[in-house]
Formats: sequence, structure tokens, C-alpha cells
Amino acid sequence: LDKAMDIIGANGADSLVTAPINKASIIASGFKRFEGHTEYLAKKSHAKNVAMMFVAERLKITLVTRHIALKDVPGRLSEAGIISAIEITSKYLKKYFRIASPRIGVAGLNPHAGENGSFGREEELIISPAIKTASRHIKGVTGPVSPDVVFNAALDGKFDAVISMYHDQALIPFKVLYFNTGVNLTLGLPFVRTSPDHGTAFDIAGKGIADPSSMVEAIKLACRLSGKA
Repeated sequence: LDKAMDIIGANGADSLVTAPINKASIIASGFKRFEGHTEYLAKKSHAKNVAMMFVAERLKITLVTRHIALKDVPGRLSEAGIISAIEITSKYLKKYFRIASPRIGVAGLNPHAGENGSFGREEELIISPAIKTASRHIKGVTGPVSPDVVFNAALDGKFDAVISMYHDQALIPFKVLYFNTGVNLTLGLPFVRTSPDHGTAFDIAGKGIADPSSMVEAIKLACRLSGKA
């Protein structure tokens, strides 16, 4: 990773495609802490605001929170974090994908988006105020939308991207649909960075049965976006 950053820093490349990594193995090798590629590359490139977007043919999803325990998600949600996710998604839908007027659906956290506080108040207290604030300067933001509806709405063409509150809320539907072709795209870096949307799959290492499709798609997307960072 450091060598790749050196090449990019010397203007030898403007895109980076990373392969899957195992965080536990990296930590075991001597790193005291390694949250993931996204955080490491952001720190190395001094990027203050980055986000993970998952990209496939008919679906784009940006995460508000990333690799944290599910029990910690409600406490980590904030108006500022949701607004930031909306802003960076809108910016890069225009910059990378040439969508002039992005339509963004914001998922709720709870079943049925809380149903007026019946199943949690995060929508009322955090998500809705964030959407209201973001909508003052970003048009086309809708939500909070029930999590069991918002992804299908995006597939139907109603949204150009979805803002998801936590990792598995986004990745379960995304991988069900696009396990072999989905791509992880980092927003906010001074260069294009993509990766496959799957892990290291140590369980099939050496068996000759791994599917390279997601890596191929990651390379293709990096080539398409090259020069737009």
C-alpha cells in the first residue's frame, strides 16, 4: 500500500485497485491497529472526509457507519455523519458518474423507518433532521425510507444512490444481487480507489475455484473513472 501511494504521489498513477485483505492477519503481523483500506488510505493521503460506496450495474450504496459492531451503530449515528454521507455521495455522483441532478434515498435504521417512533426514535431525532439540513443545499434527497423498501426503489430507478446507516444493512442486499460483480469505491480520496466487494476467502485458497469477476469489475471501474478524482 505504501509503495502504491508513493507511485501515485509521484504522478505515476491516478487510480488504485486493492485486493481483499484479512485485518486479523495484518494486526498479527505487527500493526497495532488496522481498521481497513479505507481508513489507512485516508490517513496516508490526508483526506478528511471519505466514504465507502458500493457500486453495481443498477445499485449504488454509501455507508454512514463502516466496520463497527451492530450494537454500537445507534450510538454512532449523528446528524453530522449522515449529512456528510449525503454530501459526498451527491458530489461524486456528479463527478464520477456524470449525474447532473442526483436522487438520493436515505434508509432508516429501524423496521419501517421507526414507524413514527414505534420501533425506535433514531429516524425522528437524528436521520430526519439530517435530511432536512442537507436538503437546504442538496436537492433530490428523500427519506428516511424503510430499509426493506429503499433498495428495491433504487433498483426500480427511483434513486441514483442509497445512504445506508450501517454495514450489513447495505451489504446483505448488495451481495445477494451482485456478489460476483459488485465493487467497493472509496469516495473522498485524491485518487480513484476501487476493490472487490468480497473478502480473502481463505477457505477456498489453492483450490482453483475463486471467481475473479469482482476484481475484474473493480479494475474496469477504476479505468473508467481514471482522471476524474
